[in-house]
Parts: sequence; structure tokens; C-alpha cells
Amino acid sequence: MPAYGVGMVTRTALTGIAGLTSLALVGQAGAVAPLEWGAGPLTVSALPRVVYTAHRGGAREVPENSMSGLMTAYERGTAQVLDLDTRILRDGTMVVMHDATLNRTTYMGGPVQALDRRDWQGVRLRPRAALPGSWRSERPPTLAEVLDRFGGRVVLMTEAKDPRSLATLAAMIRKRGLTRSVLVNSNHPAVALRTHRMGLLSQLWRSARQMRTDRPERWRPFVDVLDVDHRARDRDLVRAVRSGIPRVWAHTVVTPAQRDRALALGCDGVITDAPGRLARTEGQRTPGRWRAGQRGARP
Repeated sequence: MPAYGVGMVTRTALTGIAGLTSLALVGQAGAVAPLEWGAGPLTVSALPRVVYTAHRGGAREVPENSMSGLMTAYERGTAQVLDLDTRILRDGTMVVMHDATLNRTTYMGGPVQALDRRDWQGVRLRPRAALPGSWRSERPPTLAEVLDRFGGRVVLMTEAKDPRSLATLAAMIRKRGLTRSVLVNSNHPAVALRTHRMGLLSQLWRSARQMRTDRPERWRPFVDVLDVDHRARDRDLVRAVRSGIPRVWAHTVVTPAQRDRALALGCDGVITDAPGRLARTEGQRTPGRWRAGQRGARP
């Protein structure tokens, strides 16, 4: 964890979301540390009532799971949580990558787990042509690089794509004192339970189909965030909200109408590929805004 001297000056960083303002300290070296740190890192308990998460850094606005994308999302301040996906290489190195193969997002091909740390140095991301702005190709980061750059400065959400990596992931989070600052996400209740037993913050995501038969109240003892599909039926979303799980966030939201429906049904956060777009429309009433009890989720 970086040290900060007494010669700090205070600045106000507007998040771009109406009503949400955070104060940060800027050190002489230019590093930013939230005032909420006190004697330690920013934690989940410091999050606002309604939370915006930049899914893969905001994959419709920046190159997904890239260091430049995560930095851009952090600096824009339009999300209070940065989401990323993790996989493990054959030598145990944890890296940031969504897919099991390199084919979709890089200039290379083949399985991620076939590489080691040295191989990873040669991987280069291929930014999507449809992204706004101009983006340079770059190496996808390791998890250690992301934790060291953002850990404690913003809440992180890490999806453990390889459940066998959980012990390694836990050790990295504990070593940096980030057990209350990093959410570990999975689609599997058993993995969420293991995460909780390791002393980490557990997040469980569920699809609209899974939510039809889920009984989320059973997970209340060990799930900190329930991550629900915004396309689910109204009654399934309401059941999740009423489960007693502390936080219920809807994924993957990309339009104001989708956000408004999820919040109206009781969700207290959204996970979005377009945090900048949603921030610009915060506080604006969407025509035909959804109300609790309405039927027929929009696609």
C-alpha cells in the first residue's frame, strides 16, 4: 500500500452522477487516495445508497479488461466499483481476461491457461473498432498490477472465472489488506460459500433463467452482493430484493430504461457496460419509466 505524506491538498472529484460527490486527497506524487481511507483502504461499507459498477471497465466505452480502460473509468468517476474478470495461467499467475481463449479480444489465439507469465508479456489486446475514441493496443494486465494500482482507492469486483484459482486470489487480496474492498464474484453458490469461508466478500450472479427457480434467501448467510439479470421477470427481481441479502445489483444494464426499471423494483445498484452514458442521464425521468409491478422486462 503506498504511503502518503502530510503535504497533501484536497480536491473535489465530481462523479458525474447527480447527488454523488466524493472527496479525494492528491499526494505530491499525484497518487489519489479517498478521504474515506482514514487508517485503511476504501471499503464496500463506504459505497453510496445506489451503486454504479463499470462492467469490465465499461466495455461499450473502453477496451474491456484493459489497464487503460480501467484507468479511464476510474478517472471519469462515473462508477464507484470497477469490475474485471480473472483467470490463472499454467504457472499460477493471475491475469485479467474474460474468455477462456485469447481469440476474441487479442491478436493471438489459443487457451489462456496454456500460457505462463513470460508468454503473457507478448499478448496484446485488440480494441474493438466500434469503441468511441482512439485506443492503442496494450498488454492485458495481471491481477497483481490491477490490485496494486487501484486497491483501496476504489472498490473492485473480480469474477473468478477459474474456481480453482480461489485460494490464490484470496491470498493476493489478504496480502494487500483488501478483504473488505474487493468483491469476489461467481455464478456458483458453492464458490460463493467458499469465498465467504475464506473471509472475503462474496458476490453471486444469476441469469434470468436461473432466477425463475432460485430461492435467494438461502444464500443470505454467505452472500454480500446478489448480482441479478435485469431481464428477469418482475416477481423474480422482487424476490431477490426481499431475500435479505444486503445488496442487490442488476446486470448488465446499458440503457436508462433498463436502469430505471431495476431501481424501481428495488435493486440498489446496476452493473453496466456504459457507465458514462448512464451518468449523463442520471436524474432524468425516462419516458414510460418502469414502476414496481409492471410486467414484461425489456430485452
